[in-house]
Amino acid sequence: MRLVTTPTQLWRASLCELAVAWGDGHDSLHPVRSSRLACNCAGCVHEFTRAPLLDRANVPADVRPTRIESVGRYGIRIVWIDGHDVGIMTFRDLRALCPCDECSLDSAGKGAVAD
Repeated sequence: MRLVTTPTQLWRASLCELAVAWGDGHDSLHPVRSSRLACNCAGCVHEFTRAPLLDRANVPADVRPTRIESVGRYGIRIVWIDGHDVGIMTFRDLRALCPCDECSLDSAGKGAVAD
C-alpha cells in the first residue's frame, strides 16, 4: 500500500483533537496535546543528539492551536496557545503520528511506503 502524504483538509475537530483528511481517503484524529509534544523543532529536540529538550510538564493539559498555517507543499506550522510557534510538522510526520491501528502498523514498517 502506498500512502499519499498530502492532506486535503485539516481542522480542529474538538478542543482536544485535530482532524486530517488525506488524499488517499484516510481520515485521522490526532490528540492535540500529543501533537504539541511531538514537535521536533530545535527548541524541543536537540538538533544533533535528538535528545528531548521540551519539559513535558510545562505543556498545559489543555494546550491547543490558535492558528494552523501551510508551509510550502510539505507541512504545517502550528501556533500553540502556550506560545510555541516555530516548529514545522511535515505531512509525513503528521501522517506517522496518526494513532489509528492501520497507520500504527504502517509506521512500524509493515507495509506502507511513504512519499
